[in-house]
Amino acid sequence: MDAGTRTALLRAPAASTLSSLGLAGLLSFLLLLPRPSARPPTSTASTASPIFLRTMASSQPQTVPCAYKTGRTLGQGTYAVVKEAVHIKTGQYYACKVISKKLMEGREHMVRNEIAALKRVSQGHRSIVTLIDYFETMNNLYLVTDLCVGGELFDRICERGNYYEKDAAHIVRTITDAVVYLHNQGIVHRDLKPENLLFRDKSEHSDLLIADFGLSRVVDDEKITVLSTTCGTPGYMAPEIFKKTGHGKPVDMWAIGVITYFLLCGYTPFDRDTTMEEMQAIINADYRFEPKEYWSEVSDQAKHFIDQLLTIDPSQRLTAKQALDHPWLQSAAPDAGATAATDAQKDLLPDIKSAFNAKRTFRKAVNGIRLINRLRTNEHVPNKDEIEKLRQSIRDAEDESNNLDQVMPSQ
Repeated sequence: MDAGTRTALLRAPAASTLSSLGLAGLLSFLLLLPRPSARPPTSTASTASPIFLRTMASSQPQTVPCAYKTGRTLGQGTYAVVKEAVHIKTGQYYACKVISKKLMEGREHMVRNEIAALKRVSQGHRSIVTLIDYFETMNNLYLVTDLCVGGELFDRICERGNYYEKDAAHIVRTITDAVVYLHNQGIVHRDLKPENLLFRDKSEHSDLLIADFGLSRVVDDEKITVLSTTCGTPGYMAPEIFKKTGHGKPVDMWAIGVITYFLLCGYTPFDRDTTMEEMQAIINADYRFEPKEYWSEVSDQAKHFIDQLLTIDPSQRLTAKQALDHPWLQSAAPDAGATAATDAQKDLLPDIKSAFNAKRTFRKAVNGIRLINRLRTNEHVPNKDEIEKLRQSIRDAEDESNNLDQVMPSQ
């Protein structure tokens, strides 16, 4: 998600473009593509058997008719695309995450982690996307979830006529309440960001859902042994992830701190000109409530809430439950008493739009330059066979997902 998968259709590059980029260039291009996100109605819990992740080398495996038909593409990421899917018998529409086995080779554990996390929390909280079903074919793995048609969080904010601090507090309270449930169930999401927060439908009071559990983990204790690679989206990652000292539930709380800051001004607290500068700022928790014209009307309670989450030491960071009990979020509770009238608060929307658009334009230019430089300096020059094999794998996976009729039975 340049930062995320938009409601608008996102198309894969044409075959001719892939050929001109070459293997190394294609992989660089893929890394800049948005991560997939899902979209939502209501549905029943999954009763499917565990996925087996068979290899593509399997010879003529037995197949059974598929219960779904796929439709238009909703979003595209590095290893997967998200398509609209309809259940043939019921006519119910869902989001279907189509994961290429070839592109996920060596990362199969990520799919298992995502399924394990979603199975544990599906239908347990109104603000968490539900896993409906999952199955596999020769070339792809398929995860069927709620279809969220209400759009991403920030898009919805920008569509509003006005937006006040109390609205931000309500949104953050909804997210935090869902994270309390996740953590109580032993799940760390590890990729919380506005692009992974989707509305179920377009109604004014639609549920806001946490989606994209591709980096989530089920944990049996309070700490995850550090992985061989970092995880998450750089601007929302906690210091301990960069330091590789091991991480757990507190990384989600750091992300909520970054999201809160973003929702109050339209830019992230550690936004810098380069990734290295951004990482250094995160490690040192180097942020300020500036420029002052954006923050002068934001309450001290809101700033204190952010300070309590953007704390370097994970053990000193607010837990999800403690955050929910913070006075700033308590003011947004359903049973809270009368709060300050909205006409006593500043409309934050004009400043947020202005800041967000300025940062987005700058980032687009910088990312374009970085991609060109990466392609120019890449040491590996792919040969014809490498290019054709990758192109063929992409074609096979795409053709199969477009004409989904047979799937491998559960064993």
